[in-house]
Amino acid sequence: MPTQITQLDDVERNKTVLRVEGEMTFDDAVLLEKIALQMRDVGKDNIVLDLADLDFLDSESAPVLKRMEETHGFEIEGIQFFVQNVINDTERMS
Repeated sequence: MPTQITQLDDVERNKTVLRVEGEMTFDDAVLLEKIALQMRDVGKDNIVLDLADLDFLDSESAPVLKRMEETHGFEIEGIQFFVQNVINDTERMS
């Protein structure tokens, strides 16, 4: 399944949610990062990456997600246990 990114406004939490569904490859992760950074540039703060509906994440995508969380300060939620382990392993390898 190709990657689908949907923007949702969570008014209750005052956050903009980018829901990612399908499979995430390196190119998809880079695109997600660009979208989130562009949204921040035009005044959207409190951006959350919702990965609950992600079916697949390749190993090259994990460092991009880690950078988005650590360097850019984006919140990641809905992450499955195995995906969190991939991201954490990436941190240890850096």
